[in-house]
Amino acid sequence: MTKKHLGVLLLEARDADAEVVTKELEKAGFHAAVKRVTSTGEFSKALREFEPDVILTDHGAPQFNTKAVLKVARSVRAQTPVIILVDKPLDDTAGDVLRAGAENILSKANLAKLAPAITSALSARQPLQKLTGRQIEVLRLVAEGRRTREIARDLELSIKTVESHRQQVMKRLGIRSIAGLVRYAMRVGFITQTPEPFEAKLAANDRTSGATAINLS
Repeated sequence: MTKKHLGVLLLEARDADAEVVTKELEKAGFHAAVKRVTSTGEFSKALREFEPDVILTDHGAPQFNTKAVLKVARSVRAQTPVIILVDKPLDDTAGDVLRAGAENILSKANLAKLAPAITSALSARQPLQKLTGRQIEVLRLVAEGRRTREIARDLELSIKTVESHRQQVMKRLGIRSIAGLVRYAMRVGFITQTPEPFEAKLAANDRTSGATAINLS
């Protein structure tokens, strides 16, 4: 069986835990190039130089803060999934971590779920390869709740061109509604929560049997 190549940025302070994660990736059939770092400074540098396919980070180590790590990851590599590894359940803070941009939260005691979680995360982002850089920009701005006129102004494009890009994004991603675009953007890390101006509109859109009911002009 051909092993799947995978670039992994691992933020983990404990040697033993890092070794267990690396062995689990190998066991799951990944040919993993693991770049391990032990501080937020090293993490930020590695994000820019290593270009990982996935980021794995320990939660709870005194050397770094999970939300700060997620913020740096979003700013440098928004499309790269971040999976949080925990020693014990997060309970009340789990929702906060997910809303901050984490792809998933997994227990170190059950790393058998790690490979499926990585595969799912990468699969969700695979369609982005069908988009041009400009189309990704338009997707991000639409998901942030920006209107067509604002996007056209900021990107120095005509309104018609922006509308064309948006239509192509929806076609290439197989998404039929703006609500779907927003949810997809959240799923792949472009945004971490539904933009306030869209909340009521998205709810209304869900009640219209998938029709594109949001006016972006």
